[in-house]
Amino acid sequence: MAPSIAVVPPPSQPHHFQHHHHHQNPIMKGSEEALLRRRNEELERELRKSLEREEKMKQELQRTTQRLIAVEDAEERLCSQLGELEAEALDHARLYEAQIRSLTEQLSHAQKLLQSSTHSLKLSF
Repeated sequence: MAPSIAVVPPPSQPHHFQHHHHHQNPIMKGSEEALLRRRNEELERELRKSLEREEKMKQELQRTTQRLIAVEDAEERLCSQLGELEAEALDHARLYEAQIRSLTEQLSHAQKLLQSSTHSLKLSF
């Protein structure tokens, strides 16, 4: 048999408002116990559901944390690769600039030679 719970009102209440469980009908007492048992079972179900939700949220948080770590690692790798590509692009740009200067100087020298040749030809005629 389940233990019964007795509710004792505070002494400040007038005597006619006090309830005495020992004067209650046994059917009422049994229905109160059944009501309390059902309420207790309902609260236990809610607690289990709440604990299950909490566990699922913990698992989701762990998965999200793992994804965040993976994304951060990928970001670091990409930044490193980007830095390497920028350095390589700068080297290429400097190389091309040096080649353009060299070709410009060669073209200028060739034009001077041409002008000099043309000028010498005009003088010889």
